[in-house]
Amino acid sequence: MSTRPATDRDTAAPSPGFVRLGVIGCGLMGGSFALALKAAGLVQQVVGYARSPETVARARALGVIDEEASSAPMAAAGADLVLVSVPVAATGEALQAIRPQIGPGALVMDVGSTKSDVVQAARQTLADRLGQFVPAHPIAGKERAGVEHASADLYRGCQVILTPLAETDPTLVARAQALWQALGTRVRTMTPRAHDAAYAAVSHLPHLLAFAAVRALAGQPQAADFLGLAGPGFRDFTRIAASDPDVWRDILLANATELRAQIRHFRAALDSFEATLDAGDAHLLRELIAEASRIRTQWAAGAYAAAPPSSDPPCTAPPSSTSPR
Repeated sequence: MSTRPATDRDTAAPSPGFVRLGVIGCGLMGGSFALALKAAGLVQQVVGYARSPETVARARALGVIDEEASSAPMAAAGADLVLVSVPVAATGEALQAIRPQIGPGALVMDVGSTKSDVVQAARQTLADRLGQFVPAHPIAGKERAGVEHASADLYRGCQVILTPLAETDPTLVARAQALWQALGTRVRTMTPRAHDAAYAAVSHLPHLLAFAAVRALAGQPQAADFLGLAGPGFRDFTRIAASDPDVWRDILLANATELRAQIRHFRAALDSFEATLDAGDAHLLRELIAEASRIRTQWAAGAYAAAPPSSDPPCTAPPSSTSPR
């Protein structure tokens, strides 16, 4: 096999810049993406669409978008970059609507917290444009939804997971990676199934537990008294219970298979703690707590690749409490 030396053309990194961004869903995530591209000088024009006319008008007034579109197809028309930032259950509808307007070579991404369902929706709707779709999940967010909370710094220092399809154009995968890196993120590539299994463990189950813990407390006769005594521990543990109900309904249902597997793991761990309490085994109880403490401390110190840097405040919000609204 013959080889040839690499040339500048071979090794040149793909340009992260775009001419026109079409945002489908001008909420927290879509709005922050638009602001980040503008701040970095990576886009010349931003056109946005939202189902609520008030939302898109607010996005224009805040300078998040430059032009209002009256429909999703109009936002995608002429754009060389399209971001679909809608609840995961609405992704298929959005992709189907914009498909006729996706131009040749345009990069299309989403920001959904689940990926197997999004990929399935893309396969069912994008037809000859499927190769232009690069599924993405930026691990960033806030409890507060809405374009008024959008920030150019939301993604800085965070991790972004790309789950390209076998049919995805490698050039567009490279452009997506370069774009997210230009926004100050750390990019990883996974399969959709691996993504959903991982985030069922580190995001979806913790949210479910926070929702369940608050409901368990609220269902007791002394709930008001207990809540009046709650302090920082309760605040920190239940913070993500304040996440958007509609968004999290869709996420939990979309990833139910992987989530149920994590529920079984958690139930087994909880049973171990309960059995230790029943036995009054102080030594074993301490060992169980110490192991959890050690793992959490190592993660916070960056022992695992996915740990967010503690020096970058924009990513201090719960990583997966993302709301596109």
